[in-house]
Formats: sequence, C-alpha cells, structure tokens
Amino acid sequence: MKKIDLFLFFAVAFLTFFGLFMLYDASSFVAFRDFIDKYHYVKEQVFWMFLGFAALFLFSKFDYHKFYNLAIPILIGAVLLLVLVFIPGIGVSFLGAHRWIDIGFITLQPSELVKLALAIYLAAWFSSKEKGRLWAFLLLLSVILVLVMVEPDMGTAVIILLEAITIYFLSGARLLYFAAILPVITLVGLILVKLEPYRAARLATFLNINQDIGSSSYHVRQILIALGSGGLTGVGFGNSLQKYAYLPENTTDSIFAIIAEELGFLGTCFIIFVYIFIIWRGFYIAINAKDTFGKLLAGGITTFLAGQVLINLSAQTALLPLTGVPLPFISYGGSALIISLSAIGILLNIGKQGRIT
Repeated sequence: MKKIDLFLFFAVAFLTFFGLFMLYDASSFVAFRDFIDKYHYVKEQVFWMFLGFAALFLFSKFDYHKFYNLAIPILIGAVLLLVLVFIPGIGVSFLGAHRWIDIGFITLQPSELVKLALAIYLAAWFSSKEKGRLWAFLLLLSVILVLVMVEPDMGTAVIILLEAITIYFLSGARLLYFAAILPVITLVGLILVKLEPYRAARLATFLNINQDIGSSSYHVRQILIALGSGGLTGVGFGNSLQKYAYLPENTTDSIFAIIAEELGFLGTCFIIFVYIFIIWRGFYIAINAKDTFGKLLAGGITTFLAGQVLINLSAQTALLPLTGVPLPFISYGGSALIISLSAIGILLNIGKQGRIT
C-alpha cells in the first residue's frame, strides 16, 4: 500500500479553502441583506467542508473494491432519493424546482449523490464482459435522466450522460454504438429545451446576447461585465462591484465571475490550471489502476468532475447557454461539496493501490 497522492490532495484542498475565502467575499453583502449575518453562507460552507473532508479521509482508507458488492444497493438508494424529492413533506421545492430533501441538519440534493452512485454501479457492471447490454444500459440511463430532468435540472442530466457514456466507452464498447446514439441524444435534447420556456429563453440568449436587457440576457450580461472589469490582473480582493447584488447566483453557479473580476485573467488562468491538474491526475490514476473496476470507477469520477468544471466555465464565458451547474470545490452548496470531496477520497484510494510511482 502506497501513500496517498499528495499532489492531488493538496490541489483539491487549495481549491476548497480558496473557495471558502471567495465565498465570504462574494456573499457578505447579500448574506447581511438577507440574514443580518455576513458570515451566514461561510458558516454553512465550513460545516459542509468538515463533513466533506471527513468523508475524503474515510474513503481514502476504505478499500474501493468493497464498493463492488455495494454497487446495487447504493444505486437503488440514490434512485429512491431522486423519487423522494417529489413527495410532499419530504422534498423541498424552491422557485418551481424539486431538487432537495430536508433531512434536518442538511438539505440533501440527490442528483449529486446519483453522479457518484452511478459511477460505482456502472464500473462494477462493466468490469466483466457482457454481450447485449446496450439496451439495458440505455434503459437504466433513461430512467435516471428522466427523474433528473423533471426536477428540472438539465445541467446535471448532461453531466450524468457524459459520465455514463465515458464509462461505457472505457469498458470497450464499440464506437459504432456512439455514432448511432449521438443523433438521438441531440434530438431529444433539443426537444426538451423547446418544451421548457426557461430553457428556450436561455438558448435564445446564448444565440442573441444583445436582446432586451429585461429578459434572460441580464444574467449573462452581468457575468460578461464582471469578466471584462477584471482585465489582466483584476480589481483586487474584496473590490468586486458585481457582488453587491448585481450578479445573480454569485455564490453558486456564477462565483467564477466574481473570481475573474477580482483576480483578472492571470488569476483565473491559475485556477483553471489547478482544475486541469486535478483532472489529469484523476485520469492518470484511472490509467494506472490495478484492475478494471478501479479504472472505470476512477474514469467515471474524473469525468463527472471534469464535466462540471467544463460546463460551468463554458456557461460563465458564454460558450454554452447558461445552466445551473456549480463549480466543484468552490461554489456554495453542501451536497455538491461533500460528494465531490468523497469522490476525491475514492480516487486517492484507487491511486494508493494502483501502479503509480
């Protein structure tokens, strides 16, 4: 048994503590306005951070092979939680979305748990060769995606889709399958966008950013103003203007815009480099895992983390339509932070038992 990958651990720890600092900076005004406590968001994030790092250290010592026999109950539990968000009295609704379950000390977002649960299940399932499983795979994936989409949460659904297809590809599936599935996925995605007015509005904003400022383009415009204001070196820590309630979701999905405004192009390039390093290290662990289950599990975990980073940063730079995907380790949110740190713990355990030198 080797020591844990300290390079990966310290990169993740840096982003997490940096995120805590930036969360205080971005949230102090709105926290005092809404809760008469400028530390409101930070105190909650600190609590979740401790839970997340506890989970990271636990899973870094927990033999990942044991997940093989736990894969089915873990997936069933995660899917049941997805259903519970729609049960009155259990699920929590906010702004028309049903994405959370109130369990007292924390509000759980089951779709975050599904990302990790599905990676574990598919890695266990695809560890052995099996003919004719494409339709079973598509059926399982469809059930999960439908449950996530009706919450509604299209951003998370896209991440789950990327994760599942990557694991299936890494298991040795034929490329012909992907060529056949891709047009169907694209068509279904366009239909789902058209069925929901807010998704159609976001797509229209993406295609025409210069539409009326009173429409959904306001959010994107404020993001671009923040990015432009940052320039090369930024306006300096604590000097953001967008954090004064101009920029919506400045503690969650759009916290990168505050970072860009205060640290500028050079600072954000460094943060992006750290993310690239974490993703590279995750795939490096996958390549050097000592068994197929470890390879697929590490590949799935790295893919859903990379997918979140890619979609969030692309939306923040107007390369993709705006979507509600948090930035891993930095954005405010308990479920996302705990699951992301738990996933890193599993990655560290796979790396510790692998062929990494």
